[in-house]
Amino acid sequence: MTQSSQGTALITGASSGIGAIYADRLARRGYDLVLVARRQDELTNVAGEIARVTGRRVTTLRADLGAREDLLKIEGFLRSDPSINMLVNNAGVGAVQPLLVSDVEDMERMIRINVIALTRLVYAAAPSFVERERGTIINVASALALAPEILNGVYGATKAFVLALTFSLHKELAEKSIRVQAVLPGAVETPFWEASGGSLKHLPDSIVMKADDAVDAALAGLDMGELVTLPSIPDADDWNAYEAARQKLMPNLSRSIPAPRYRPAAIPQNATPGASHAGI
Repeated sequence: MTQSSQGTALITGASSGIGAIYADRLARRGYDLVLVARRQDELTNVAGEIARVTGRRVTTLRADLGAREDLLKIEGFLRSDPSINMLVNNAGVGAVQPLLVSDVEDMERMIRINVIALTRLVYAAAPSFVERERGTIINVASALALAPEILNGVYGATKAFVLALTFSLHKELAEKSIRVQAVLPGAVETPFWEASGGSLKHLPDSIVMKADDAVDAALAGLDMGELVTLPSIPDADDWNAYEAARQKLMPNLSRSIPAPRYRPAAIPQNATPGASHAGI
């Protein structure tokens, strides 16, 4: 017998990889699904298999989130379906080449999908979740949000945006019974890597996680109430120390005077402007 529904989860980038695994795991947890991706054939296959195995209701929506009309369609769906109580922002575009050999048009498309589309979907979902007094927003970022020096800097910057937005959402929505989580996986064995212009063959096996393991870890982190889940970090105290250092900075981020180290040394009263004071 099919278990009662936990609600409906809308998952972007759900035709393969991490998104498809999220779909499987959430259906097994009792969620009905709305699966969004560009490739209808693959969406249909994923949806059919999940519906067959779990008995859940699975709807597919073909959409390119980099295209405004498609994005507006998904926003409208989020606002209009009162059963939706989870948004998994998983769709994303990657890049591995450095700035000097990257095409700026490709970088702009990446920003449209990784930043603008994700932000607009959050804006579509959050007010509805608040009105219903329940909801979960999962933003799939990347470990490169913390290490943008590795690989393509624009990609890392888009994921840093996702992390920053998640921090803000948590502060704004936590008291309104809305759960928010950022997931920061490292290298994961999915088609995403090759689509980004790289190859997992060039990476040691010791740093590449199976997609199933990454999603299972992310959902375990959600169950634990984590705001930020880093599936690869062995010791949670390392993240806690990083976050404590960030929090320590906050009271002094804006002050009326510069820090002492930035105040210019006193200039001798008899000094000539532009002259060297060496040896004085």
